[in-house]
Amino acid sequence: MARKAKMKQKSVLIILGIITFAILGLGVWLLSRPVGVEVERSEHAKVEVGETDHDWGEIKINGGNAEKVFLIKNAGTGLLKLSGVSTSCMCTTAQVIIDGKESPFFAMHQKSSWVGEIPAGKEAELKIVFDPAFHGPSGVGQMTRQIVVETNDKNNPKLEFMLKGNVVK
Repeated sequence: MARKAKMKQKSVLIILGIITFAILGLGVWLLSRPVGVEVERSEHAKVEVGETDHDWGEIKINGGNAEKVFLIKNAGTGLLKLSGVSTSCMCTTAQVIIDGKESPFFAMHQKSSWVGEIPAGKEAELKIVFDPAFHGPSGVGQMTRQIVVETNDKNNPKLEFMLKGNVVK
């Protein structure tokens, strides 16, 4: 009788081990999948951006957020798709506004499934918000931040915007 109990206990442990291994494997697989979305490149989408750099000059650490808006135009004949928006630091966020519709705010290395579509001949706004107080009192001095926006423009699949300033007390 004791032998049967030991066999049953051993079987239960083996089954629990297999279930645990399967759950862990599924978790690793889910976490390793890319979160962002891939958009198919198009010859009919043509992105145009006037400026890609901005210097705020001096930014007071306790003076509130600094903001900048860049314009992104679709000079093509098909839909221009924007995706994969990310910033180089958590103190900086970016938001895309198309026809008054606002995307979520994107931050450092943040990828999402959001895709914005700009019709031919239309523009979108890329709103950048920098929080100078984010890093606390030690966050004074020169700073440079980068924002990346992916597009479906076959000839220009990645836009890079650079912002700089000098955070002062």
